[in-house]
Amino acid sequence: MRTLLMAVALAFAASTAFAEDDMMANYYGNTVVGTGGMADTHTYYSPDHTFDMKVPDFGLDFKGTWKIDGQNICRTFETPPPGVSNPLCSAIAAHNIGDTWTVTVDGQSRTTTLVKGIQ
Repeated sequence: MRTLLMAVALAFAASTAFAEDDMMANYYGNTVVGTGGMADTHTYYSPDHTFDMKVPDFGLDFKGTWKIDGQNICRTFETPPPGVSNPLCSAIAAHNIGDTWTVTVDGQSRTTTLVKGIQ
């Protein structure tokens, strides 16, 4: 019994340490809402390094992969939105549900909020 408890404790500690090292951990299962510019976007990041981006105002969906490159997140679209560079890289930091921050890409700024759940 003691061995089982020790194994569970070690597994929990390892998963907690992994989550603390993963600046994207709070993004998984939640939505990054970007406002400003031509349209609002809703982006969902998965731990397998894929993402889905929805543009509700226009009924558009985009998919691709993401990776952290230093202090940036770079998204590579399967089919990029018109006029968007591929990959599209911007600054990234760990955030909590409810946080709002500004992202600037190619001289254009957007207000971004991490909201709970898939929206």
